[in-house]
Amino acid sequence: MHLYSVYQNGALREVKKAIFKEERVYIVDDVKIIYLWIGLKATEKKKEYGIKRANDLNRKRKNSAKVETLIQNQEFGSFLALMDVLKKGLGDDIHVGKRAELKLKINDTLELIEAGLEPDFEAEISVNAYNLSQQKKSYKDLCKELAEIQLSIIKGKAKATKQEKEKKFEEIFKSSSTYDELCWLIAELKSLTEKKK
Repeated sequence: MHLYSVYQNGALREVKKAIFKEERVYIVDDVKIIYLWIGLKATEKKKEYGIKRANDLNRKRKNSAKVETLIQNQEFGSFLALMDVLKKGLGDDIHVGKRAELKLKINDTLELIEAGLEPDFEAEISVNAYNLSQQKKSYKDLCKELAEIQLSIIKGKAKATKQEKEKKFEEIFKSSSTYDELCWLIAELKSLTEKKK
């Protein structure tokens, strides 16, 4: 992984640490994806240079990557997991950890259940997703769990290969899903599978 800071004159400088300030523009080359991060107060010139430099980096590659543009405070998917690492600084022993956890809001659902109403399918999923979020699993573990559930549905009785599991995990990990969304999807697919049985 390489981290670059884009300067006002268009220069690209490799750095080891990101300071996500409003006037900054960064390019993160993460093998299959090139992230272009743009601060809210970055100048138009710096934004233009960022786009140009990201595309230049991509053209120089043997295998082209996907270029994703992220605006400050609107970051999503696997980039959220990278942000904390980039703030601390890149080292030789870099490990991408869990992204910040979000709490599902189910107070209304719980109030209805406590009042004696039978939960409908959506309420059931909400409760199960919330319970899953409370297990404090890592973002990566949720991606792996969702990948396995999806593959078991797709493949039926046939077993998924290791390569298929890895490919599906990568797809989910590099998607724009939030922590809450992963919990919801897992809970929904589990409930649907149970109902089908």
